[in-house]
Amino acid sequence: MANVVVVGAQWGDEGKGKIVDWLSERADVIARFQGGHNAGHTLVIGGEVYKLNALPSGVVRGGKLSVIGNGVVLDPWHLVKEIAAIREQGVDINPENLMVAENTPLIMPFHGELDRAREAQNSVARIGTTGRGIGPCYEDKVGRRVVRVADLADDDTLQLRVDRALVHHNALRAGLGLEPIDREAVLTSLREIAPEILKYAAPVWKVLNEARRAGKRILFEGAQGSLLDIDFGTYPYVTSSNVIAGQAATGTGMGPGAIGFVLGIVKAYTTRVGEGPFPTELNDEDGQRLGERGREFGTVTGRKRRCGWFDAVLVRQTCAISGVNGIALTKLDVLDGFETLKICVGYEIDGERFDYLPTAAAVQAKVTPIYEEMPGWSESTAGARSWADLPAEAIKYVRRIEELIQCPVAMLSTSPERDDTILVTDPFAD
Repeated sequence: MANVVVVGAQWGDEGKGKIVDWLSERADVIARFQGGHNAGHTLVIGGEVYKLNALPSGVVRGGKLSVIGNGVVLDPWHLVKEIAAIREQGVDINPENLMVAENTPLIMPFHGELDRAREAQNSVARIGTTGRGIGPCYEDKVGRRVVRVADLADDDTLQLRVDRALVHHNALRAGLGLEPIDREAVLTSLREIAPEILKYAAPVWKVLNEARRAGKRILFEGAQGSLLDIDFGTYPYVTSSNVIAGQAATGTGMGPGAIGFVLGIVKAYTTRVGEGPFPTELNDEDGQRLGERGREFGTVTGRKRRCGWFDAVLVRQTCAISGVNGIALTKLDVLDGFETLKICVGYEIDGERFDYLPTAAAVQAKVTPIYEEMPGWSESTAGARSWADLPAEAIKYVRRIEELIQCPVAMLSTSPERDDTILVTDPFAD
């Protein structure tokens, strides 16, 4: 069976939640492999709206196993609250349909405090973090001082892990003018939450490999977007994890051979939340119109997203880095009614043309987009479920995007409703 990895191919907010939900109906296992509760996935099912942060999108589908992999950093208190909220919407969540990898790092309250203190005092260049402690937790992971899910089961180990973390964090806090961390309060909180988390703990790498051998279909759910990848994104205005498709293997404990199809989620225009370069950003009426029609506000932060024309240069680049086999093009209906549409087909930097975004921040700041114009369409594409339902100019726009990014469209989404989707290529096909 082909296992599918879903990754955002822009700066996040591409509509992954709906696509993952659409695909999850055909999957047996849905696994999160990176990020934290800074991710925001909104699902609309039968008029019911589900907002997920830490939980895999598959939890709203009965009969599926949802997995939080070791590549995720997990706030245990947030997870318990999110589970309670989703249960109130009538969704059954239990250890039979939700598993958390035993080696998953835990986000502590002091991670969030450090995150927010740094951002507040950073007069050089704000990153635009959500302040939820994601970055500091990943730092502790590579610094070998993080508390992991399995540590909750042994109090001696738990105390050692906490003590190691506090040596580091109290030194940092002193420099930032923060009070030292109350060791006993931290331990008490962890001991209280432990039973709620440990009941979901499992050797996820083993469970997933056994599922693969049994012929089960696995859907790997990414968060954020490839342009926020810690290695390949617009550094330093990035997230703290690898977001690209290769992380699906290391973030769950499966080999790269487990990946059969990589689906890149791509919005029909471009948006970004927070700071950092954005070559096609529009600070005019067109940008305002895209934001209003697309309801571009962050699921997690509520912040207004920056909007711009479709950037084929960046999407071609992210598709190459993740080995994308096909894209799911979302929010095409937001472009309805535009008389003229623009697509960025290249960059000009100091008089020289580039067909990729250079790494150096100083060079990125000089980028001028080179646009190709296309006629828009006046008819509505909202709710279209076949190519025959689309205006001719809309089809031309989609085809031109395929040519420019050198990757075919596998799926086309025309509204937040899961069934308003045109399937071109089945990612789960053998």
